[in-house]
This record gives sequence, structure tokens and C-alpha cells, in this order.
Amino acid sequence: MKKARTVRLQENENPTRRRFLQTAGFGAAAALAVAGRSFEPHRAAAQAAAATGDSSRKIPFVLGLASYTLRKFSLDETLAMTRRVGLTHICLKSFHLPLDTPPAQIAAAAEKVRQAGLTLYGGGVIGMKDEDEVNQAFEYARAAGMNTIVGVPAPDVLPLVNGKVQEFDIAVAIHNHGPGDKVYPTPESAYEKIKDLDKRIGLCIDIGHTLRTGADPIRDAERFADRLLDIHLKDIHEAAPGGRAIEVGRGVIDIPRFLATLVEIGYSRVAAFEYEKDADDPLAGLAESVGYVKGVLAAS
Repeated sequence: MKKARTVRLQENENPTRRRFLQTAGFGAAAALAVAGRSFEPHRAAAQAAAATGDSSRKIPFVLGLASYTLRKFSLDETLAMTRRVGLTHICLKSFHLPLDTPPAQIAAAAEKVRQAGLTLYGGGVIGMKDEDEVNQAFEYARAAGMNTIVGVPAPDVLPLVNGKVQEFDIAVAIHNHGPGDKVYPTPESAYEKIKDLDKRIGLCIDIGHTLRTGADPIRDAERFADRLLDIHLKDIHEAAPGGRAIEVGRGVIDIPRFLATLVEIGYSRVAAFEYEKDADDPLAGLAESVGYVKGVLAAS
């Protein structure tokens, strides 16, 4: 079983990324993104496939955006940027659709997402400390037509969450937050608490936070495939508690192997980019990250 690399690398010295860019001819497209010129990740992916030979292997999952990426921007700007980088699915954070929004306004916002040509599949990350917050989260998701809550339910409300999942038929993907999280630092810590509950309660594996704890996101995706309901795609500059967010492909996570693992286990939901770097000006780094992942998938 190959494990994610834990060697400390400089930001521009990732050999997996360098080999991919040399083989797929993707460097020029990434440079266009960083330079702020027009950039189309799907075109870059097609060029990558042409350069390396596309196996035509079906990719069972779709790529999306966790809107925390664009937390400094309005909903309209967020939708426009999501489309601009070629993503089709979005999970809205409360920055873009507050949890206490009246149901009619939630429905209107959801319609705006659909009119923008995007699928609003989820909301989160949403904390659920007590019964009121659990009820609010499920009513919010239902009003928006979401099929997934990416959440952090307190362990003592999990029985209530279990009942709500069965009542609403809305999945709950528990998000792990790494070394500083006392409840769900790793996917395993969440899995142990929900393994006997309804299978619609599962995991949102944040691969950056997972590696920061010393756990292996590739191995965990395999181990917990039966409960894998969402993915937060990102990269970090080192496999340590202080690992910083970085453009996908420039860090220490073996992104090609992680994506291949998702294909191998038949993961069929959303892998959402959560690009946390450059909050005031994230578009270039997000576009580079999306282009890199699409190129890897096209060349696989």
C-alpha cells in the first residue's frame, strides 16, 4: 500500500507535480492563470490528455467548490468565479447563505445558484452543538434543496442527527479539522463515532487536515470508503501540524495517487476544492489547482 509522501519539500520542488507538468504540457496553462489571463481548466485538461494519451477511464465523481474558498466575496461573485474555473457543483458556507435566512430567501438563493448553471449539492461546514442547531441545519438544507450537510455535530446529538437523516433523507458528512480539533481531528475519529448509525451519516475527508495529523488521506479513503460522502481537496506545504495551504500539486500530498484511489474505490459523489490560501485574491491559485487536478484526471 503506497502512503502519502511526508517528505518536506520546497513549494516549487514537488517531483510529482514537476513530472506531470513536463509530461502533460500543463505549465503554460497554469502560468496563464497566475498571470491573470483567460484560463480554461477543461481546455488544459484536454491538452494534457492529448499529450499523454487518455485512457478514457470513467471518473465516477465530480469536482466542485467548497465556497469557504471565496469567503471574502459575495454570492454573485462566488458563482461567477466557480463557473470561471470550470466547476459545476458547489457547497455553500454561511458567508454566502446565512443559516438564519428565512426559507423563502433560502429558496431564492438556491434558484440563483441553479440559474448560474451550478448544482447546489450541500451546505457547510455547519456546527451542530444542540437540538436547535440540528433542526436549523436540516431545515436550511431542505429549503435549499441540498442533499448533503457537511457538518460537525457534537457527539451527544448524533442520535438526533441519525433520526433527522432518516426523516429528511439528507446526508451528513462529518468534517475532520486536524490537530486542533478535539472531537474530530481525523477521519477515523469521526468514523468510530458513527459506524453503527445510518449509512447516510458519513465522512467529509479533508485531505489537508488529515495529513497534518500524521494520518494518511489515501489510506483513510480506502479504509472508510463505505462512509465517504464528501471530499475537501487541497494541498499543504508540509506534512506537519503547521502545514500551510498551497496550490494543489505544489505541496506534499500525492494528489495523483489520491485521485486514482477515489476512482479505484468507486467514489461517486463530489470532490470539492477548498482553497484556503490568498483569501483576498484566490482566483489564480484556485484556477491553477482545478487545472492541475483536471489534467491529472484526463491523463490517468
